[in-house]
Amino acid sequence: MIANTVRLTIAALLAWSAIPIQAAPATGSSDTLEEVIVTAQRRSEKLQDVPVSVTAFSETLIHDAGIKNTADFISFTPNVSFDQSFTVGNSFVTARGVQQINNADPPVAIVVDGVAQGNQKQLKMNLYDVERIEVLKGPQGALYGRNAIGGAINIITKQPTDVYTGFVEAGTGSGSLIDVVGALSGPIINDKLLFRISGEYQNSDGQINNAYLNEKVDFFTGRDVRAKLLWLASDTLTLDLRAAHISNSGGSTYDVYIPPTYADPTNVQDFPTHPDILGHSKLKSDEVTLKAGLKVGGGTLDYIAGWTRLNEKYYGSLGFCNPIDCPGGLFGLGSVDQSQDLNIRMTSHEVRFTSSAEGKLRYIVGAYYLDTVRDLQTLAHAIDLGNFVIVNNNEHNLNKAYAGFGQLDWDFIDKTTLSVSLRHDQDERRQIDEATKNSRSKSFTSWQPKVTLTRRFTDAQLGYMTYSTGFRSGGFNGVGQLDPFKEETLRNFEVGYKSSWLENRLIVNVAAFLERDRDYQWFYVDLNAGGAQVISNIPRVEMKGVEIETQMLFAPGWTGFLNVGLLDSKIKEISPAIAAVAAVGNKPPKTVPSKVNVGTQYEWSFDAAKATVRVDFERRGKKYWHTNNVDVMNGVSLLNARAALKINRWEVAVEGKNLLDKYY
Repeated sequence: MIANTVRLTIAALLAWSAIPIQAAPATGSSDTLEEVIVTAQRRSEKLQDVPVSVTAFSETLIHDAGIKNTADFISFTPNVSFDQSFTVGNSFVTARGVQQINNADPPVAIVVDGVAQGNQKQLKMNLYDVERIEVLKGPQGALYGRNAIGGAINIITKQPTDVYTGFVEAGTGSGSLIDVVGALSGPIINDKLLFRISGEYQNSDGQINNAYLNEKVDFFTGRDVRAKLLWLASDTLTLDLRAAHISNSGGSTYDVYIPPTYADPTNVQDFPTHPDILGHSKLKSDEVTLKAGLKVGGGTLDYIAGWTRLNEKYYGSLGFCNPIDCPGGLFGLGSVDQSQDLNIRMTSHEVRFTSSAEGKLRYIVGAYYLDTVRDLQTLAHAIDLGNFVIVNNNEHNLNKAYAGFGQLDWDFIDKTTLSVSLRHDQDERRQIDEATKNSRSKSFTSWQPKVTLTRRFTDAQLGYMTYSTGFRSGGFNGVGQLDPFKEETLRNFEVGYKSSWLENRLIVNVAAFLERDRDYQWFYVDLNAGGAQVISNIPRVEMKGVEIETQMLFAPGWTGFLNVGLLDSKIKEISPAIAAVAAVGNKPPKTVPSKVNVGTQYEWSFDAAKATVRVDFERRGKKYWHTNNVDVMNGVSLLNARAALKINRWEVAVEGKNLLDKYY
């Protein structure tokens, strides 16, 4: 549920030098489209040269489109959808029909500054001081690691500079929003030791009202800070140390399910959700990463280490309703609450050698290790029955993941490249019930090959064919639930075409794919088992679709774009265990069959000033929430606009989201 939002932003560039030195995308001249450089394949390449379906957001586009968080850039990405739900850290991304579910690994690899983020809670983030975002669709396990079954999201933040530079930005908006962002960068030792520190503070009273409590339920406060230290030790050795802290708090559980058997089932689609408890949640995360790069004969040897500590707590209603809408509450228990305390600690190590980009034969080879400790306590009480304990689960999970990977690119004939990659993953999982000290263990392994044939027809046109595979580890449901869920595997067949025309004034990229998914992972709450949260598998699901991305420079300063994503996904086989809630031919959960984005932007430059006006329109198709395809959200049309005026180092911008005031 999202209301329309209006936002005013004022930014000042506080710089000793107006041109910071950083690894920014090339922008091209005013009479051509921006030429974006990406690292989608772990090398710096032009976006149009990468034989992968990639939606890329340069620093310029991030600024002009008003991209502030994960939901903003995913809204522009074909065949990818994003939902925010339940707690301040909870989110659900679906890529080409492969969905994120509770209590399991994500379907896309999330990589920030070259370091994989190992948990679902790390996807939903505020985006500030960011240089580039790349969204790769289709399995990307060979180079992006575990959980890249649906794709990968590569986020590159701005690097330290060897001149002093910085900025501060302040904004206000609907819901009493206050947003302040700033960054400062420069040398500690000229040309040797550089730093960058940036942060954001955000506070909102919320916009969604609980009529029973007469309070806003989506309130939010966020504090983020990130620091980087770059040591250029020598011409061949570089060390990059990064630390980040996130502290978010806000509402929770205001979107709990309303069973249609209650007082007025006809109003379920009109969001009569008014829990009798004002939920709240907190998320804290600390992360430290170290990257060391050594240039050696024929390439670069990289070592990447990461350490993360994450905690999320929430409290809210489990009673699904309030005493007025549903007297007696759930199963006659009256008011029922729920809470969870999640603690995660992750340590990762990766070693990778990347050969020189020169020559007809290029390769990448490496190894990866991840150690995860996950503790989760879940509680539920019948408050009106003297806080009678309904649920008390306390589990301790250990996961060790090992992987080896490699990719070989061979220009075996003129203008034709064969790319072959292979990854092997092994996950060793153990779960301990802290109440009984009973434990169970299981290993999941997978080989993931990928083959791509790329043909360059002209300097501005290429085509590719890909066969790739994906893997998402299985695991255990909560303590007391006997059956583990299986690993999910996927085979992807894809053809693509990338082209630029009219001397880089028109870009047209098209990809078509067929994906066959085995043991598709999905999540449901089993009310017959006391509200147990269950992950299960659908034996076979098939997804096929098309992605079209175009850009056009109509005249100097005037650009437009059109992105289209079409997805046809169907359940092809079910098991007896899910026959009551799924059928062959139904769409899998969280499926969105279509999404269209179209927009235009115009810039005027005069003297020391520049004015920019941008309008974006998005049409999302229906959304099928569950395997029975009964709960379907109608399609929605969203209109966003942004106008900005920059004079010297000052800029003021006004933007509006959901200007058609759609409630969904």
